[in-house]
Amino acid sequence: MDAKPKPNNIRTLGPVTDLEHHLPNEWWRNLFNSLYLKTDGDVVENDDNTVREIEAVIAAAGLDPTDRVLDLCCGQGRHSLELARRGFKKVLGIDRSRYLVSLARRRARNAGFDVRFKEGDARKFSVPESSFDCVAVMGNSFGYFDREEDDLDVLSSVKRALRSAGKLVLDLMDGDWMRQNFERRSWEWIDDNQFVCRERSLSADRARMISREVVVHAEKGVIADQFYAERLYSRDLIKKLLEEAGFSEIRFHASLEALSTRNADLGMMAHRNFISAVAPPKMATKKRRDVLYPDVTVLLGDPRLPDDVKRNGVFNQEDIDTVSRLQSALAELPGYTFTYLDNHNAFLNELRNRHSTFVLNLCDEGYNNDALKELHVPALLEMLGIPYTGAGPAALGLCYNKALVRAAAESFDIPVPLESLFDPDDQGATLPSIFPALIKPCLGDSSLGITQHAVVNNTEEAVAYLSELRNLLPGRPLLVQEFLPGREYTVALIGNPGFGYTVLPLLEVDFSNLDPKLPQILSYESKWCPDSPYWNDIEYKQAEIDDDLRRKMVDWSITLFERLGCRDYARIDFRTDANGHVKLLEVNPNPGWCWDGKMNLMAGYGGYRYADFLRLIIEAAQLRCANPKEWRNLAGPKPIAA
Repeated sequence: MDAKPKPNNIRTLGPVTDLEHHLPNEWWRNLFNSLYLKTDGDVVENDDNTVREIEAVIAAAGLDPTDRVLDLCCGQGRHSLELARRGFKKVLGIDRSRYLVSLARRRARNAGFDVRFKEGDARKFSVPESSFDCVAVMGNSFGYFDREEDDLDVLSSVKRALRSAGKLVLDLMDGDWMRQNFERRSWEWIDDNQFVCRERSLSADRARMISREVVVHAEKGVIADQFYAERLYSRDLIKKLLEEAGFSEIRFHASLEALSTRNADLGMMAHRNFISAVAPPKMATKKRRDVLYPDVTVLLGDPRLPDDVKRNGVFNQEDIDTVSRLQSALAELPGYTFTYLDNHNAFLNELRNRHSTFVLNLCDEGYNNDALKELHVPALLEMLGIPYTGAGPAALGLCYNKALVRAAAESFDIPVPLESLFDPDDQGATLPSIFPALIKPCLGDSSLGITQHAVVNNTEEAVAYLSELRNLLPGRPLLVQEFLPGREYTVALIGNPGFGYTVLPLLEVDFSNLDPKLPQILSYESKWCPDSPYWNDIEYKQAEIDDDLRRKMVDWSITLFERLGCRDYARIDFRTDANGHVKLLEVNPNPGWCWDGKMNLMAGYGGYRYADFLRLIIEAAQLRCANPKEWRNLAGPKPIAA
């Protein structure tokens, strides 16, 4: 479509008394072209407007970059591209205008953004059912059709595209305000050579705003005489329509006020309502055929009991919020029903009485919130004959001992740091000969015993911290290890030997904002102390490394996963020494599953949402359980000796 000024004047209608009489039935088929970007360019090509609008969308819908977003009636893609700039990886734009879709694709390509755009009618666009977490209809793009029934068709198509309880965000003209405040005539220059004259009137039933634009070129005369319209939805009317379509939790947020670079007539963009609504829940009509165990019992830590690892030794509000986010994510998975069990005093009886058929074992706190008893939970499940996710007791016990993991890795020719083991009763142990050194518990979890003082630079600091750890964790062996000052990476695997692995994009820990006076480590403070600089200044990012290094770390990780008997999912951490050589830090079977943990961040880098990440773990475990003979021939801790 080419809408550039033509050399010959076109015929204009001249003055008309009834704008509605001249309105084409499907005016929107031909209006949105290059000329539209000139007449409305002060608003729709305004980066400040776009940024403010996307910030409003993200806040209203509670979006994060792993969410799948449909930008319906996307135009030239300004909102889609702004989402891509903010790290959103699953964005689709749909618009009726071939010209604007082509322009959006070209802009995405030039910016290096992986955003898809396609042509489609908002009333019947083609996407898989339940394939989006949010649908945004921005830029006052709702209400173009002659009949209100067509707008209801748009909402029905949006509802189909949204997952259960997905969010619709709607930006549209405030109809009541417009009826009282519209300008009947205006004109403005749109560039150095062209100006536009506008006329407006209400339709006969006062339900629509009819507009006329006459675009004039200073030398070529009239180049466009076009009519368009939009339905004037009041708050009550749009709320009623959304409810009729099945949406709930309808909220009117702060109104959107457009900024004009020309300080001129904003027309229908002058005063808009900004609305969010929740799609109805979608009940599964039948169990998915590939779900072996649809009824899942989720085992969690006990919030009634103390927990020495957590801040102040108890469950905190952030722990409660984490469980709430887990429950919301699991509720998105079709084909499953989930029940939750966190009362450790009733574990045995409850599991027996429930006749549990499958367990999602997220009790990484350990039985009775004792990290040393993490292996007791799968041992109990083994005794009851209940299949479950994650590593078995042997692998958990083996990997909990960092000295044994290091010895195993060394036997597999995987580089490891220099290390000495201190027996808890050995008061005359040899101190490290190389500083700086890292002192940490041999048996530990969640960075317990690793604080900002764990990196020691001389004999005095080493003696002091050894004494501190012996008081904090009496009876536990300690490790004095070569401190690795370089970059820190994480590899995450989901799957099992013989069935394949999903290798998530690698993560790197970013210490660049941390006070250089502090040792660059993921300390206890980084996980449990919100007022610590370790909590606030350490960030995570997707690792940017060459393919050879990535392949090497992934190969080492798979070797460790299989030889140590991990199952379904695991996280393996590496760090470089002063010479840039990568060495193993630790192996984490049944690693943190929370929404803000490393593994879910890495899943996000790969385009997976939190619910998708949890689904991958469940599916890996159920595939393993569905093929027990194949698994037994492949899995289980292997002999350490080569």
